[in-house]
Amino acid sequence: MIPIHQRIFKDIEAKILSGDWRPGDRIPIEHDLVEEYGCSRMTVSKALSTLVERGLIVRRRKAGSFVAAPQINRMVMDIQDIGTEAALAGYEHRYEILVRKIDTLAPAEAAQLQSTEGAEVLRIQCLHIVDGKPTAIERRIILLDTVPQARDEGFADVPPAKWLLSQVPWSKARHVIRAVSADATMARVLQIGRGEPCLNLIRQTWQNDRLVTYVEITHPGERFQFAGVFHPAETLVSRHQS
Repeated sequence: MIPIHQRIFKDIEAKILSGDWRPGDRIPIEHDLVEEYGCSRMTVSKALSTLVERGLIVRRRKAGSFVAAPQINRMVMDIQDIGTEAALAGYEHRYEILVRKIDTLAPAEAAQLQSTEGAEVLRIQCLHIVDGKPTAIERRIILLDTVPQARDEGFADVPPAKWLLSQVPWSKARHVIRAVSADATMARVLQIGRGEPCLNLIRQTWQNDRLVTYVEITHPGERFQFAGVFHPAETLVSRHQS
């Protein structure tokens, strides 16, 4: 038998991660949860405290508990938004959508992403410009089966990463950081020499078992660095621009 507080936690977590309960939605009050699950108020409080610790809800005195807003300014091994972090560092940020098209996944690509051949996707290529210098090429695939609202989104006012963070709760992420050499297209867009070193971040995020997005973000090596400080009991990673 699953302990009641874990069942309450799992039920609420599932509703948040599925998008049934969206950021800002109020969840049932403790009294209603006590009646629904036939348990003590202490058991409900234990479940809600775990949800707070996981960053899924916020509890407001006398107001109740609400689905937490997605975090925008994240650590490098978590989800990040270039524009927000640039602004916090005192830099001016803008972006340009270079490519936006609806497409389907070819067999090899579907296998790489562990998705379905022929699945409809939105392909986006975006250039991030910080303090007047091209700082990142973002090549992104959004699974329209998971994020159908992206089909009609033009990203004119909000860049893709920030838009996704505000729209889709994610439950798992995978990152790969590697060094690459600029090919002809990268060199032209980033205004660097062909063959110059670049940092490439590959990220995939899932909502439960459904892939949300796959993205490759490429930075000129001389204009960007990842840095981290790690401790045995905790991990603190920061991201710096130069």
